[in-house]
Amino acid sequence: MNIRSLQSSDYAILSPLINEWWGEQNMSDRLPKLFFEHFTNTSLIMENDGEIIGFLVGFLSQSQSNEAFIHFVGVHPGYRKQNIAKRLYDVFFHVVKQYNRNIVKCVTSPTNKVSIAFHTNMGFRMEKGDKTIDNVSVYTNYGGENQDRILFCKILE
Repeated sequence: MNIRSLQSSDYAILSPLINEWWGEQNMSDRLPKLFFEHFTNTSLIMENDGEIIGFLVGFLSQSQSNEAFIHFVGVHPGYRKQNIAKRLYDVFFHVVKQYNRNIVKCVTSPTNKVSIAFHTNMGFRMEKGDKTIDNVSVYTNYGGENQDRILFCKILE
């Protein structure tokens, strides 16, 4: 397995896989082609024998000079529970440190218990939102109307 930078040509391959990996939910619209053209230096693909088995799309904040943001991460269902996401995050942390960034933020849905546990185990802390759902602090409408989100923050050492 190897990790490389995202390339523009990956869009045509990865876009149909996203919905497949999420059980045919329409998720590919959350990752338009612009990410494959403008954030290649901070986004990653993991391959196994040439097959994409994981990805992380992240970027450097344009308005917060010390921050980076992880926008979207996915792992092929057949490769889950093999530390693929952890390896992608670790490489992303290394990349953003090279740009002198030491704060990484990301969001997840308050119903995504697997993601909440993953980020907590990776050392992210939950930011205090404006309301609580299931004992978790969330930001109202952070992902759009009726799309509350948990905001995570990690300070890199």
